[in-house]
Amino acid sequence: MPIKVPDHLPAVKQMEKENIFVMTSQRASTQAIRPLKILLLNLMPTKIETETQLVRLLGNSPLQVEMELLQTASHTATHVSEQHMIDFYKTFDQVKDNNYDGMIITGAPVERLAFEEVEYWDELCEIMEWTKSHVTSTLHICWGAQAALYYHYGVKKYELPEKLFGVYKHKVDHKRSILFRGFDDVFEVPHSRYTTFKREDVEAIPTLKILASGEESGVFCVSTKRGRQIFVTGHSEYDADTLKNEYLRDKKAGLGTKIPKNFFPADNPANKPVVSWRSCANLFYSNWLNYFVYQATPYDLSEIKELKRHKFR
Repeated sequence: MPIKVPDHLPAVKQMEKENIFVMTSQRASTQAIRPLKILLLNLMPTKIETETQLVRLLGNSPLQVEMELLQTASHTATHVSEQHMIDFYKTFDQVKDNNYDGMIITGAPVERLAFEEVEYWDELCEIMEWTKSHVTSTLHICWGAQAALYYHYGVKKYELPEKLFGVYKHKVDHKRSILFRGFDDVFEVPHSRYTTFKREDVEAIPTLKILASGEESGVFCVSTKRGRQIFVTGHSEYDADTLKNEYLRDKKAGLGTKIPKNFFPADNPANKPVVSWRSCANLFYSNWLNYFVYQATPYDLSEIKELKRHKFR
């Protein structure tokens, strides 16, 4: 089934090139189907690139998905046109009375700041609190995961000696996790971050469960009971050239960032990277949509507040 996105969203043309079925709002209006309503809070500066990456993954599912885009009103995007934000993005005031089957909160390039120093922190806290009663399952990515673990559970972040940058191997810690159903014993995911949190801090919280981790990258995925909140530290949504573009950006800025690990063959930026994470990315988002959104959400979204907790899934 397709993903429904706003008419004329830039991601539509790219998905058509990749033969991924995308349905515009106009066409979807002719179908009598209740799609899964997914809200994307896009905190990344590369708005269109991030939209496209997540549309690609959410659209590669047998479920019909309707995606809405959310921005923070307390921060003005500077790396995308104002018209794009006007055409496709809503503010929290416009959606706070709605309920959603699922939500994604992306990372943001602010991880070296204290959470309270982030320009839109107060607004983000309001949104994260709202998700507890208006969203069936919220998926937090990278800095979004660190911010949510800090806000909801007081888990602190720590600066790494150097940027964790590259493609890293992971394993499933919680073998019965259906979020990782079908995964290989070892799977790879890109990471790009300066900060982390400690495993023991997460393990000290009874309502959290570590589902997957990596020897070099640390904890990769954490979940609450029934997957109402899921936190991932990596970027399985990344395109083949995202790490390359970040490396070249950092190099131009004189940041001294090392070549991304396990990415360029022979560690030579002139060589074309080999994508080793695409299959696990598609499986991860398919599992999330199926088991933690579609199978868990009530048909009447107003009943989300009444969802009961179950055992870890």
